[in-house]
Amino acid sequence: MPEILVIFIRSVIAFLVLLILTRIMGKKQLSQLTFFDYIVGITIGSIAATMSVDQNVKISNGLISLIVWGLIPILLGYLELKSRAFARLTDGRPSIVVREGKVLEDEMKKNQFNINELMMMLREKGVFKLDDVEMAVLETNGELSIMKKTEADPITASLLGMKVKNEHAPTLLIVDGHILQENLSALKLDKQWLTKEIKNKGAYDERDVFIAQVDANKQLYVDLYQDNVGKKH
Repeated sequence: MPEILVIFIRSVIAFLVLLILTRIMGKKQLSQLTFFDYIVGITIGSIAATMSVDQNVKISNGLISLIVWGLIPILLGYLELKSRAFARLTDGRPSIVVREGKVLEDEMKKNQFNINELMMMLREKGVFKLDDVEMAVLETNGELSIMKKTEADPITASLLGMKVKNEHAPTLLIVDGHILQENLSALKLDKQWLTKEIKNKGAYDERDVFIAQVDANKQLYVDLYQDNVGKKH
């Protein structure tokens, strides 16, 4: 069998096994990547790559290795659910790196986390002043969770004791020039109202409209097929 064909077949087999293992391991492996998950991911990828191109490695041996490394996180995940102590052993513990606006240098050193990294992650969360931080926690997946001081929080209606109308998800009324009658009826609106509104936005009728969306306050957003750049609708 030609070498290229052998590599192709081995690569397809490795890909399919990786796909199955990924589905089995679940979305947690993607959304909450801990240090251990990172190591497992690199190892599995390395095994799959070796199995694809190195013909000195038997396919059966490569498959067994992939399956073992794929099942280990599943087994550990089950044990973590049963034992908090075991979970701390494999994933570690979150570390408080800022408390009451003060940087905790010992925790920073323990996690090999420098001030530049801290400030960058704070800025990513919209915080530019350390004094605004009540608590910052370095999570086990490397993310930084922040609780601002009360006086640094944005003013909200609840803080002011105001009652505001609950906002609901916007609803599409026109898509690709076609009126979604079911949505229109659900909001107790009629075609006459809709036609009037889209004409105010510069459309002749619904056929000129690519998308029309209405919010809870009956404010209509309209995107025309032929937009007039620079003109507000």
